[in-house]
Parts: sequence; structure tokens; C-alpha cells
Amino acid sequence: MSPAADIWASLPVPALLVDADDRILEINAAAEGFLNVSSKSVVGVPLWDQVNVDSPLEEAFARARTFETPLFVNDVDVGGGQRAPLQCGLQIAPLQGAPGQMIMLISPRELAGRITQHDSVKSAAKSAIGMAEMLAHEIKNPLAGITGAAQLLSMSLSKDDLELTDLIVEESRRIVKLLEQVEQFGNLSPPDFREVNIHDVLDRARRSALLGFGANMKIIEDYDPSLPMAQGDPDQLLQVVLNLLKNASEAAGKDGGTIRLHSYFEHSFRLRRSDGTGRSLPLQIEIIDDGPGLPEAIKADVFDPFVSGRENGTGLGLALVSKIISDHGGSISVTSVPGRTVFRLSLARAPKNNKSEKEV
Repeated sequence: MSPAADIWASLPVPALLVDADDRILEINAAAEGFLNVSSKSVVGVPLWDQVNVDSPLEEAFARARTFETPLFVNDVDVGGGQRAPLQCGLQIAPLQGAPGQMIMLISPRELAGRITQHDSVKSAAKSAIGMAEMLAHEIKNPLAGITGAAQLLSMSLSKDDLELTDLIVEESRRIVKLLEQVEQFGNLSPPDFREVNIHDVLDRARRSALLGFGANMKIIEDYDPSLPMAQGDPDQLLQVVLNLLKNASEAAGKDGGTIRLHSYFEHSFRLRRSDGTGRSLPLQIEIIDDGPGLPEAIKADVFDPFVSGRENGTGLGLALVSKIISDHGGSISVTSVPGRTVFRLSLARAPKNNKSEKEV
């Protein structure tokens, strides 16, 4: 393989090469994953039939080719294949020495930030979680004393004053509950990796949700029956799916709504780290709801601790989900518009002979 071919294959962002008639000549591995297609299947296909952009670019694309100048487009929704649109930046430039041919680079904002910062964020998060766990333990002790003192005071107060002590007890208990969720981050043991039938996990979560917090929801199963076994901790993955189902149910409110559990195999999806290593994550699980969608103000930070779109929400449920998936070496992403929110989990398949999957 030539150096140019090596560079093309190693590009961490989706890249497409098109001819003078805007037909696709070649795409790299990252573009295969982004568009959910194989390279062979799109050769000769018109670019704009395969890449869906929410802004008309054909004229600007033609001008860039005519004048042999680069074109930069920021913050446009780009989709293709089975993927819902993601907000991306586009970089388009003529290929030197090949008249009429153009290169398009697609930079998904969401995935780029999470993948390139994966290792550093994981290290920083580990330190922050350790400190939070220590603080939570220290704060719970005086809170227990405050709660006990308020309960003793309530025994000698009038009915009018009981409201104040009840407020102290109620808020103290709420803080304790929050601290217990913080401690859960530090207490979460490493995954006990084994072969997991992801459909068994989804079914357990569905049945549990319908008997409890999701009783007002309609949960549809849309599975790929040929999906191979995943590599993971079944209990932790169950917790992930339950948290996502609970999140969707609470967003729907009392009127309820519909949740679709969708599984499929995407052979070209890879998680590439900043050090150049990568891992194949072909098993895709989507939790799709028809609720109001994520508030615009928190979309970019929804997996960060203490970020919540609900009143009195702790903002720790999705942060815990993100931590578990990260510990599994997987990826989680979300796209959300009113009426359709999709949380997508990408996991590794179980290796053969129970040997650890090699990273490349």
C-alpha cells in the first residue's frame, strides 16, 4: 500500500473522493461507518444521492471546482444510509493533479469531540469521581445529624412550624439520595466481561420497565435476529438500558409515548483514539423515543455529570451510562429533535475462543 493510500485509510473523519460529474470514486473506512455502507456499493453513485445535507451546496461545490479553491461549511446536518443526521463541518477541496476531482471531509462535531478526547477525559473523570466519592461520604454523616435533629424538634413544635422541619428532613434526604448516586460512580466495579446476548438484556429491561416506571409507555422490539454475541457485563449493560428507558419514560410524562428498541450490525463502525489505535464496534443498539427531545441548551453536554433537562433532576443517570459504556470500550451518542430522540450504543462482539480482541 502506498503512503497516500495509508493516509487515506487512516483518516479519522469520513472522507469521499468524487469525479468531475460528482459521482463517488472512493470513500475511506470512516465514511463507510458514517454512511453505513460499503465502499464498493457506492462507487459511481451520485454524491448528493448518498450524502444528505440540509443546505443546498451544489452551486458552491461547483464554484469550488471551477476556481480550484477550498470550501468550508460549518454546522450543517449531514446524514446518509440508516444514520440520523448529525451536525457536522464540511471541508471540500480540489484534488491536485486530478482535474475535476474533489475531496470532501465530514467532521461530526459530536463524535469528533468524544473520540479524540476519550483517553484524557477518562483519566480526568476517574480523578474527579474519586474526589466526589470522598466528599459524598463526608457530607452524609452531618446530614444524618441534621435530619435527626429536625425530627426531634418536630416532636415539640406546633403544626404551623412542622412545615419547616418537614422541609429540612425532605431536603436532607434528597441530598443523601444525590450523594448515593455520586458514590455509585466510584463503587462501580470493572466490567465482568463475558459473552452476552444483547437481546436478552433488552428484553429484561423492557419487561422491568413495563412493570414499573414505563407502565404508561409502548415499547416496540425491532431486533436483528442474526446479531452475534456481545462482549460485556450483562448486569452493567442492563443498568445502561434501564437508565435510558427511564430517561425516555420520564421525558414522555404522564401521557406516555412509544419507545423502539432497535438492534443491527454495522461492520464498518470503529472507535479511533487519539493515539491512532482503534477498535471495531459493530453491534449497534438504539433506544428511540417520540418524546419532546433534549433541550437545546444541554444537547452537547448531556453525558456530563449534573447536567439535566428535568426539574430536580440530578443529571447523573446519563453520566453513569456513559461511564459504563466507556469502561466497556464502547461508544454512546445521541441525536435529538422534537418527536425523535435516539441514544445509540456501539459495542464490541464477543471474541472467538474467549480471547481478548486485539486492537489495531
